[in-house]
Amino acid sequence: MIHRSSIPFFHGGLRLAGRLFRSTDRLDIRQPGVIVTGSWLTVKEQMPEVYATRLAERGYAAFTFDFAGFGESGGDPRQAEIPERKIADLMVATDFLSTLSFIEPGNLTHLAICASAQYGLAALARGVRVARFVSVAGWYHDAVTVAPFYGGPSGVAARLEAARAAAEHYTTTEAVDMVPAYEVGNSTAGMSFELDYYSNPSRGAVSAWKNRMAMMSWWYWLSFDGLSAADRVSTPTLFVHGDGCVLPGNVRSVHQRLRGPKHLVWAGGSQTDFYDQPTQVGLAVDAVDDFLKGVAR
Repeated sequence: MIHRSSIPFFHGGLRLAGRLFRSTDRLDIRQPGVIVTGSWLTVKEQMPEVYATRLAERGYAAFTFDFAGFGESGGDPRQAEIPERKIADLMVATDFLSTLSFIEPGNLTHLAICASAQYGLAALARGVRVARFVSVAGWYHDAVTVAPFYGGPSGVAARLEAARAAAEHYTTTEAVDMVPAYEVGNSTAGMSFELDYYSNPSRGAVSAWKNRMAMMSWWYWLSFDGLSAADRVSTPTLFVHGDGCVLPGNVRSVHQRLRGPKHLVWAGGSQTDFYDQPTQVGLAVDAVDDFLKGVAR
């Protein structure tokens, strides 16, 4: 039986919504801790919950949370993908978990799926309090490598102009201009190509998720450097990725540039297969379990 507990924690005066998954409800039983985070524009009930449940079944204390502005967490602007804000929230979450007596001291891991992997990498470079890092289908981009997803320089320019107007509107009125997070064929949406995960209620289109993105997000997203932090990271790291996932060349580059122990598991499957499909999730969880137990020996 998996025990699920809603646990709010705080970033300054801002309430963040956390959820704990354990195979026991006894506070005197210590377990290795794993923070699980997901893709951009998502909430804890999506891919993070899938992995947290599987890890709890294997004896880990797994923790998911909504970043500021998303899901059940507080924070404005809502639905805004702001990497710096997410990195700061992640560091607060690890500090919080490090205070809990049922987490084995010094035995906290961050498992990051898709875009949160580049935020986790940045947090590692800043000294976040985790002993190990796991990247599953990790998305790492900079301005050059992200542009082709949005039509190259002209597509980026159009989105940046829309973001500037939205940021100005927010600055002067506090109103947040919204577009869909996912809508096939809508070039203003965060994701405009076919992705069953975000349209299928049995997968990622869960009731807790809002299909909305703050238009100003484009400025922060398209200008973020998710690669350079690799040169300053020595934390033991596992990558689970494949040619069918996003930006495989960037993952290999990040892996090569890390200064500490590192492992790479290359597997079949598409990007969103690693969010919830039994074959890819099972492979990833097996690899994570082996990695964490191997490091502990």
